[in-house]
Amino acid sequence: MIGNVRAVSAWTLMILSMVCSDATAQSSEPRNASTAPSQTVATAGAPHSSATQKAGATSQPAAPLTLDYYVRPPGYGTVGETEPPRYARTLSQTGIPSLAELNWLDFGIDFRNRFEYRDDDYRRTRLTLDTPFLLRSRMYVGIHDIFDPFRFVLEFKDARWENSKFPDTDREVDENDIIQAYGELYFKDALGPQRPLRLQAGRFAFDYLDRRLISRNPWRNTVNNFDGFRAILGQQSNDWQLDLLAMQPVERRLRQPDRTDEEEWFYAAIGQWRRWSKIITLQPYYLVRDQDRKDPTRADREIHTLGLRGYGYVGDTGLDYDFNIALQVGDDGPREQRAMAAAGELGYTFKHAWKPRLSAFCGYASGDRDPNDRTTERFDRNFGFARPWSSNDYFVWENVIAPKLRLEMQPHKQLTFETGYHAYWLASDSDSWSSAARRDRLGRSCDFIGHELDARLRWKVDPRVEVILGYAHFMPGGFTKNTGDADDSDFFYVETSLQLFE
Repeated sequence: MIGNVRAVSAWTLMILSMVCSDATAQSSEPRNASTAPSQTVATAGAPHSSATQKAGATSQPAAPLTLDYYVRPPGYGTVGETEPPRYARTLSQTGIPSLAELNWLDFGIDFRNRFEYRDDDYRRTRLTLDTPFLLRSRMYVGIHDIFDPFRFVLEFKDARWENSKFPDTDREVDENDIIQAYGELYFKDALGPQRPLRLQAGRFAFDYLDRRLISRNPWRNTVNNFDGFRAILGQQSNDWQLDLLAMQPVERRLRQPDRTDEEEWFYAAIGQWRRWSKIITLQPYYLVRDQDRKDPTRADREIHTLGLRGYGYVGDTGLDYDFNIALQVGDDGPREQRAMAAAGELGYTFKHAWKPRLSAFCGYASGDRDPNDRTTERFDRNFGFARPWSSNDYFVWENVIAPKLRLEMQPHKQLTFETGYHAYWLASDSDSWSSAARRDRLGRSCDFIGHELDARLRWKVDPRVEVILGYAHFMPGGFTKNTGDADDSDFFYVETSLQLFE
């Protein structure tokens, strides 16, 4: 296994050095500095024109005026992965002369290595010191325009780890498999000028909303993905957009090919209303998780989630906000599902060269009040990820009350720093802290789980290389102390990411 890891690392670094040499030799050539070639990002304010004109090009006819209504979400950890992913580039935009004609081909390779020092990890079966290395390689290929309306995407991954005391799980290991592989019919102006219709089928990985319900899970070594169908009405720059999903989750199988979970379907209708994005962007959504289990010891479930997410900026005051409210109904085996959740964040960015942003957040998700009645109130987080809730990866949007304060700043254009304080309670003291597999069904062990302090430094060493240093300290509360071992937890990590193109 170590030989395979070294081979993947060497392969990635070799290609990086080759391309860097080519790009350096051609440094006099004009370059496109876009980091997300398929989308325009506005940070705040009114919709803006995406038409541009080069200086001195007065003899050229003016480009058609199109409005971009997209506004970047301000909330911490809520900006999803782009499509195509950020490490991919359209080859004609890389600045390499030999690739200048390939404006129909997206390509990218990245490699990530993370060393973790985890002293007393509450997610594990016992509290001990563990020092694993997590390694992940990805490759993306996207074909568009040249064969329109037919388009194609392929994304590959190799995820593994070394030097851990614990058995392999699908959180850390998924060797040599497919993240995405789908075909698309793309109709550019099917719904009006600059309002396309996209019909897709195959395997997908994506982020939606604030990533608390649907996410690729970028922090984890492996990826959430799905097999099925997607229709996208409109595009990110439009004043409205509607995404329709009918999919089955993919079962990650460590060293065997991943496969579709034939016992579950996931349906979603996710809207985007950006007409008022100068004030607010609204995202109404309806999700259905339908599990029909063949194993009689596992309950059939049908959970419906209806919610609304909104975010925006308060003019030029420096204030911003982000909220998400969700209700759940349905059946969880023989019990009725009746649950709710809410998350809200208010931020303020100071007028300073370092762009410091101070934010206050509070998240809530209901828990099961009585394990013996016919109703369960435990909120189902669907396919969301844990990182925005806890730097230790200890919490998800389920049976939790979680306020936090956070400070972010950028002392240098290549350096960002952030730090935060979090506190955690059980929403229902008779339900579980699921990440640590702890529960007092009688509710007599207190409801305060603990505090967490964290800090993170991100250094963009080079347009292709980023180094991240992070630390988180968890201090157990009454519930944790009353339900098992309860030492303080320390988590330190060093992460290095390399990508093929700037």
